[in-house]
Amino acid sequence: MSTPPPPEGVVRSAAVVQADIRALLLETGGWLWGPTRERYEQLRDEWVRASRGEMTTAA
Repeated sequence: MSTPPPPEGVVRSAAVVQADIRALLLETGGWLWGPTRERYEQLRDEWVRASRGEMTTAA
């Protein structure tokens, strides 16, 4: 099962968030409905923030 959302203010790496997204998709067989869809969207948004932060840090 994918991990619950991190506490407010905790920043995880894009790789860790991507692993959670993959786990969620494997658990659901790719079907994203209701709470599963909401969780996917939260993870996607977190991944975007983490990716942007990593690119900014690298630059």
